[in-house]
Amino acid sequence: MPRAISVRLDEDSERALRTLEASGMSRSEAIRSSLLVSAQRLRQREELAAEAAALEADDQDRDEMLEVAALMESLRASG
Repeated sequence: MPRAISVRLDEDSERALRTLEASGMSRSEAIRSSLLVSAQRLRQREELAAEAAALEADDQDRDEMLEVAALMESLRASG
């Protein structure tokens, strides 16, 4: 069941909301869409951070990255 909320917007938020409304969205659509997009971005950042941490913890992968970096540096130095 939909639930009504009340928020106080600062100038930047008001400007952003006007921009979204100018695109044809209703105020409610703009706010709902923004919440969903923001939550998705947060999840993606968390997933990326977890993936980076897993790669960093992988000794074999880290050794391979160092080998590739050394190879690239040797190619740059000889060029």
